[in-house]
Amino acid sequence: MREMSVSEQRYRAVLAVIAEGCTVTEVAARFGVSRQTLHAWLVKYEAGGLENLGGGSHRPRSCPHQMAAEAEVVVAELRRAHPSWGPKRLVFELAKGGVAPVPSESGVYRALVRLNLVDPDARRPRDRKWKRWERGTPMELWQMDVVGGFVLADGTKVKALTGVDDHSRFCVSAWLMRRESSRQVCDGLALALRRWGVPDEILTDNGKVFTGRFNQPPAEVLFDRICRENGITHRLTQPRSPTTTGKIERFHRSLRAEFRTDRVFKDLAGAQAELDDWVVDYNTNRPHQAIGMVPPAERFGQQPAATITPIVPTRRPDVRGNGVWVARRASAVGAVCVNWQQVSVGVAAAVLTVGTVLSGTCRRSFTSCWV
Repeated sequence: MREMSVSEQRYRAVLAVIAEGCTVTEVAARFGVSRQTLHAWLVKYEAGGLENLGGGSHRPRSCPHQMAAEAEVVVAELRRAHPSWGPKRLVFELAKGGVAPVPSESGVYRALVRLNLVDPDARRPRDRKWKRWERGTPMELWQMDVVGGFVLADGTKVKALTGVDDHSRFCVSAWLMRRESSRQVCDGLALALRRWGVPDEILTDNGKVFTGRFNQPPAEVLFDRICRENGITHRLTQPRSPTTTGKIERFHRSLRAEFRTDRVFKDLAGAQAELDDWVVDYNTNRPHQAIGMVPPAERFGQQPAATITPIVPTRRPDVRGNGVWVARRASAVGAVCVNWQQVSVGVAAAVLTVGTVLSGTCRRSFTSCWV
């Protein structure tokens, strides 16, 4: 026996009411539908006959919150031109470009998924255990670090001393250097201090160019000395705690994605010139999501000029032969330890930096010490 179609079943129910004179309640119970549904079939039959009783689409006739096709095209073009832009930045650019109505961030994200411009499985869940913090005014704290990944045409790999102001996210340092040496790192620090002023504090990790806290014995490196002589409190993160300097780490992510550090630069001077131009755009034009979509320069403001104590290398005596010069910080009782040997230079030199010259084939003998 042939199974009746939906239209035929509805037609029989309508005829039972119209032709046979059955009540709506009886027919609805016979066909297993509600009285409201049967009344709707009657209305459809009166309006369009048998053809109007077929199963129509349940899709709504209109969707007021659906993104316009023109806006979706603009979203796709912006995303392809700037792969690092997320939904929040795209919505900001749409509003800035005069698109109306401006779609929501969730709507833009769904459009990116539909267009295969974003991988929904690649989203990292936010760790709610992190405690977000921010200094109240500019120049209270700088976060500084060293980042690599810059390659020159001759195959040389260079690194950059980077720094951002904690309150404003303003980039205060992007200094390229061929080697991650204490001298070159401190040259970049001195350049940042001369250009932007002296902050109250600087936060770094425990790299050897920043601190000698893990040296045996602990020693004051040149970076520490510059901070001390300029009245800067040098703060250090706990070992293996990169989230403490999260702002500078996030800056590195933007640097790699937007400046494209994966390309090859002609030479160091050219790379530094391109990086300087990008930093200017980052500070003055690029809206920053963490500070209300305003450029960092609006928060950083105009800082007053500051007097910077220049870097003066520790005076070394005339060392001849195979002598080796080292610097150590004297203990609270005026003792200096070098090569597992300890010598007293007097309580007057307590906690001061003491220069030492080592001589001998095994370098186990002191020839002189001076403060």
